[in-house]
This record gives sequence, C-alpha cells and structure tokens, in this order.
Amino acid sequence: MLRSPFFCLLIVLFFLSCKEKTVVSPKPDPTRVEAYKHRDEGILNLQNKNYNNAFYNFNKSKIILESSKDSTNIVYNLIQMAAIQQINGDFYGSKETLTEALPYIKKKDIYSVSINNFFGIADKELSLYEDAIYYYNKALQDSENEVLKQSPLNNIAVIYIEQKKYDKAIQILEPILAKDIFPKDEYIIKKARILDNLGFAYSKNGMPEKGLPLMTKGLALRNQIDDFYGSIGSNLHLAEYYSSSNPKKSNQYALEAYKTATKLRSIDERLKALSFLISNDSETQNTGYAKKFVFLNDSIITIRNNYKNKFAKIKYDSKKEKDENQKLRLEKAENLLALQKAQYQKILFIIGITSLFLLLVYLRKYYQNRNRIEKIETAYNTETRIAKDIHDELANDVFNAIAFTQTQPLENESIKETLVQKLDTIYSRVRGISRENNDIDTGINYAKNLKEMLSTYNSTQTNVIINGVDKINWDSVEDLKKIAIQRVLHELMVNMKKHSEASVVSIKFNSNSNSLFIDYSDIGKGCEKSKIIKNGLQNMENRILALKGTITFDTEPNKGFKVKITMPK
Repeated sequence: MLRSPFFCLLIVLFFLSCKEKTVVSPKPDPTRVEAYKHRDEGILNLQNKNYNNAFYNFNKSKIILESSKDSTNIVYNLIQMAAIQQINGDFYGSKETLTEALPYIKKKDIYSVSINNFFGIADKELSLYEDAIYYYNKALQDSENEVLKQSPLNNIAVIYIEQKKYDKAIQILEPILAKDIFPKDEYIIKKARILDNLGFAYSKNGMPEKGLPLMTKGLALRNQIDDFYGSIGSNLHLAEYYSSSNPKKSNQYALEAYKTATKLRSIDERLKALSFLISNDSETQNTGYAKKFVFLNDSIITIRNNYKNKFAKIKYDSKKEKDENQKLRLEKAENLLALQKAQYQKILFIIGITSLFLLLVYLRKYYQNRNRIEKIETAYNTETRIAKDIHDELANDVFNAIAFTQTQPLENESIKETLVQKLDTIYSRVRGISRENNDIDTGINYAKNLKEMLSTYNSTQTNVIINGVDKINWDSVEDLKKIAIQRVLHELMVNMKKHSEASVVSIKFNSNSNSLFIDYSDIGKGCEKSKIIKNGLQNMENRILALKGTITFDTEPNKGFKVKITMPK
C-alpha cells in the first residue's frame, strides 16, 4: 500500500512545504535561476502526475546545480526523483537515486530523515524487511522531534504487521495514540492512520473486540475529511477482518476500496481489493474479478517496466549531454588556456629580453667599475712597491755612496773605481725597477723581455734556470694572459728574493693546443703550507683565476717552494 502514487505524493508535498525555507539561494546567479526554473517545472509536473516530465526537470536541475555545488537543492531534486520512481514501482532505481544524494548530506536534518524513510519504503516493497527497519530507525535517529518520528515509527509497525509480529506493532502504535501529539495541519489524517493500523494489529493478534472499533473509527475520520486514499486502506483492512466471518460484508468493503482506487488510479490497491472479491465471491462472479485481476496485473508490470526504462534513458541521455557539454567546455577552456599561455610566453619573452638587456648594461658598468678599481689598486700597489724598492734598496745604496764620497779620497784611482761600480750598481737597480713597472710589451719581443726580466734575478747567490720560453707560440696567447703571466712570474721572483733565499730557481714553460703550463720551483727555505703568506701570492691567484686559469702552491720547510700554473690560451 505504501507504494501508491498518492501516498508518495503526500510525502513529496510535505517536503515541498519546507522548500522556501531551505533551498532558495539568497543571491541566485543565471545558472541557478535556470536550475530553479527546471525544479519548479518539475514540482508542477509532479502535482499534475506528468511523471516523465517531472523526472526530467528534477534531473536537469540537479545536473545544472552540480557545477555550483548547491548541495541542498541537489538533495532536494534527488529526493523528488526517487519519489517519482517509487510511485511508478521502480524501487531498485529509486535506491540508486537516493544513494547519489548521500555524499551531499552534511548534517542530520529533514532531508536525511526523508532519504532514510524512502530507503525504508523501497526495501519494504522489495520485501527486504530487516533492511527497511534499519533505514526507518536511521530516520528516527535524525528526527528532531516527536512529530517527525511518527512517520518512521508507523512504517516500522506496518512492517511488523507484514511479518505477523503483531505484539511489536502494538507496542509502537499504542504510545503514539496515547500521546496524541499529531501535527495540527494533519491531525485527523495522522490520527486516523494510527487508529486503523493499531486496530488491524489488534484484530490480527486475537483481540477483535479492541481492533474493530479502532478501524471503524479510523474509517469514519477519513470519510469525514474526504481522505479518499486513506479510506482505501481502512476498507481493505475491514475487508480482511470480515473475510472469514462475514464474506458478504467483506465484499462491501472490498468493493468500496476497489471503486475508490479505480477513481484514484491506484493500481496496487485495486489488485488487493480484487483479491478479496475473488476469494469471497461465488464461482460465477469470481471469473469476472479474476479476469480483471489478470489484466490489471499484466498491465501494471508492463507499465512499470516502461517507466523503469524511461527513467534510465532520461538519466543516460542527461549524462551523455552533460559529458558532451563538459567536453565542449573543456575544449573551450583548453583553447583559452593555450591563448593565455601564448600571451604569458610573449610577456615572459619581453620580460626576459628586457632583463637580459638590463643585466648586460649592469655587467658592463660593473666590469668597467671593477677594471677601473683594479687599475687604481694596481697603480697604488705599483707605487707602493716602487716606493718600497727605492726605500729598501736604492736609498741605502745612495746613502752609502754619498757617505763613501765624503769619507774617501776620490783622487785615488782605486777608490774612484769603487765609486763608479757602486754608481753602476745603483743605475742597474734603477733600470730594473723601471723595467718591472713599465708597460709590458706583448708583441714579438715578449719572450725576449720575459727572459730578461727573469734573468735580472741571477746573482752570485741565486742561479735562475729558464727552460722552454722560446718554444711557446706566444702569438697564440692573448695579450691579457701574457701580461698576467709576466706579472705573476715577477711576483714569484720578488717573493723568492725576499723570503726563500733560494740557491737555484727553475722555471719551465710547456704547452699543448689549448693550454699553457708553467712550473716554478726553487731550492730555498720553504714553509708550512698553512703558513703561506698570502699578500703577493693572493694577487697571483686573483690574476690567474680571473683568466679562468689555475694555480697551485706546494711547499714544506727546508724543501723549497713549487708553483704550477695552467692557463688556457
């Protein structure tokens, strides 16, 4: 009986009464406006029993709302779709639809009560009574007050009656009737239903004297308010009550139920009424009722199968349309993304070119400033070194020469010769200092000048050995590198003279197609590697590293000093 379209419609309309409070968006956008339009058309079609159109509208509204994640309205539409499926006997399909709604349920409210109630109805009609009771109990847990609990409790009692567990049904229905707290707008309808079900349970449980008055009173209340569908249930219960004791009276109630069910197009109730008429009537009449029963039963099976296929097709077509639209939207989004990507690439390219240009300008200025600073530092260091050389070497020699002239008789030839030698030595040192700090000739005389510079450090205490300088193709070496090599070698020789006290110095030159190799070694004091005095040595490193070369120092106390230089040509 619960699968009647009119009973389900009553449940649907009950939830529609809450619609204005629960599902209207405060700021509808065009997409939602379209979705609400389909939803409202679905409500109108459902009220007019245009089930296919109603199902299509609710499904269309649901699909549109999925993009905006309007969970409340999505659940509302799915509940209406499940109700329509149950009205038309598609209980498995309704369970699938209700399952779609579960992920959108965020809290226990009237929607969770409705979904669990509809799950219970579907399982009850599929004779899955334990599953139905499970869902009705879940609906009870989600119900906020006693009024909302009445519908799931009554449905549980109906299942107990179907299972012939009349005591349990009575235990549920008696307290509801005793509390008498039915909703004001449905007071008589709800009370009449409890009276009828409780009376039927009493009569089936061997208490007809308690059951008959309740069923009779329930029918009277339903007739009083023209609850035509409710009266069908009361008449069927009374028909079953009298079927064994008074078949004629049973037929009266069954026939009344049949007529009302026919007017209301409630097929299931017509079939049930016919079953009583068939079992109660004579053989002649029985044949006519039996034919009607067979015809109606065959028709309802065909109609319901058609509805199942139509509902499935509506869902399939909608999904296909949604997938196609989504594909078009995806292609559009991809094209837009490609255009944006091309625009971004263009912007990034312009930014990159601009940044590169600015970087080049910055580097140019940086290296110009760096070269200027290096030139200033070099000039300062040169001046400092010249001043130091003049102070340390020439000043003493000049002072000694002056003192010599003041203390010695210059008329003596041997003394005059000694003075000339001292002056010649001073002259040679002046030339050496001048040569060391003059601009370096990087032309064809480079190798010759380099040898001369190194040879000036030959003395009675130090023997300088130079190998391979003439074998190098100096024309293939860049001028900056030639200058750096001569400066570095000069620093090494100065360092040797001041610190090493070397008796032998060896400088070897070698090369291949890509690189130039210089090995310096002396037999002098040496020192701990950790105590290498950086000053001049640091300048050497900076010069060589700036030209992408390498320089390594190797020394130990009393084992001399070694330097390896590798320079790309």
